[in-house]
Amino acid sequence: MEITHADKVWSSDITYIPLLNGFMYLVAVIDWYSRYILSWHLSNTLEESFCISALEDALSRSKPEIFNTDQGSQFTSNKHTGVLEKSEILISMDCRGRALDNVYIERFWWSLKYEDIYLHSYTDGKTLYKGIESYIDYYNNERLHQSLGNRTPADVYFKSLNIGYSHRLTAVV
Repeated sequence: MEITHADKVWSSDITYIPLLNGFMYLVAVIDWYSRYILSWHLSNTLEESFCISALEDALSRSKPEIFNTDQGSQFTSNKHTGVLEKSEILISMDCRGRALDNVYIERFWWSLKYEDIYLHSYTDGKTLYKGIESYIDYYNNERLHQSLGNRTPADVYFKSLNIGYSHRLTAVV
């Protein structure tokens, strides 16, 4: 499928984030066309609620035609799929063991971890939250992407939708 504009396909995934003495989980929602991170949430558990909150936060800003995830229980739950069905969004799920089906979010995880997480010794959720918040702001609004013609995800996302942007993305722990 050719992705020709923002809000055609979004995807979401969860990653494990190590702390100096423990770990947390991070979920993010990304637009495939622009690589723009639409929302994100941290959690110390893998309960579905933080994934649903991230999805609802993203949907409060816009709506995709298709939403792609892996087959994790958080994404296959009735509550999560119900939010998508209620919004009349097509649900796409990767085949088991096919991480590259969701390559854009996987590439974002790599960038986040190697450009921020592994360079800092985050000690707790509060400092981790601030670090991720700062990195995603940089990633969306300042980091130039070769695959986007050396533009930022925010520039590509908002120009594709023919709207200006002046707000920064925030999330909830």
